[in-house]
Amino acid sequence: MQINRLFEIVYLLMHKKHTTADELADYFEVSKRTILRDLDTLKAAKIPVYTVQGKGGGVFIMDDFALNKALLSEDEQKQILFSLQSMSAVELVDTQQVLGRLRSFFASHNKEWIEVDFSRWGHSEADGKKFDVLKSAITGEHAVSFDYLNPYGEFKGREAYPLKMIFRSKAWYLQSFCLREKDYRIFKFSRMSNVQALSKAFNSEDYDPPSLVAAEEAPLVDSIEIRVLTSQFAKSRIYDEFLEGDIVANSDGSLTLQASSEEWLCDYILSFGDEIEVLEPQCVRDKLLERLEEIRLKYLPKT
Repeated sequence: MQINRLFEIVYLLMHKKHTTADELADYFEVSKRTILRDLDTLKAAKIPVYTVQGKGGGVFIMDDFALNKALLSEDEQKQILFSLQSMSAVELVDTQQVLGRLRSFFASHNKEWIEVDFSRWGHSEADGKKFDVLKSAITGEHAVSFDYLNPYGEFKGREAYPLKMIFRSKAWYLQSFCLREKDYRIFKFSRMSNVQALSKAFNSEDYDPPSLVAAEEAPLVDSIEIRVLTSQFAKSRIYDEFLEGDIVANSDGSLTLQASSEEWLCDYILSFGDEIEVLEPQCVRDKLLERLEEIRLKYLPKT
């Protein structure tokens, strides 16, 4: 994360006085172009960082520069620490060193207030390795290859420029530019396997992925409304998995739901077993009966 690097760059320069862009790029495991953008950001923030070309040159900071914590209120100091704790909690970056230094600088003894483990139960080591590859590829601006499980149950090889990791609705996703499709794609983290870093580089500033908000606000062209009667167990799942605005509690105890499509809805309803009953519309009840008959036939003795 940039805020972590910016604090760390200033800290390093205050103590080391002199370094190079190449050394900083190696230290932070990012491209030299990224470091140069960070230095421009520091200069724009009036931090007296400067570069000298040629032999004996490099990156310097004015000798008399000192961070002035009086410029920040106590609340602002806490917000900086809380923000870094949040980044550290999801393991996107190693913020522990800079957190320790800033705590000392602010004389802060605030408690750790958040802990997040992004890995799935039973998959911590594998998910951690995959996440590290993607993190390094995003910050280092190089392509990745992976096998992706599509909706038809087939693994297909993909190559992509990874742009951002996104956590939405209990799952991680990779927002990327897919080299096969020549377009922006979002891949679900759990469906990606054999993730490998490639030497092929890219410049993230050349890519402007579409807003996720715009996609969320697009109308559901195949949406369908159903009324269901559920057990308490099923009701809790529905409230976990549906948007609040797509659920209406009726006076008879049933729920009216707005779903994205009939096909998806049938699979979803069947996942509840006998904990849920579709009351209407009849077309969905008929579709469920067809699916149940197909399932029943699979378990009949083979003749």
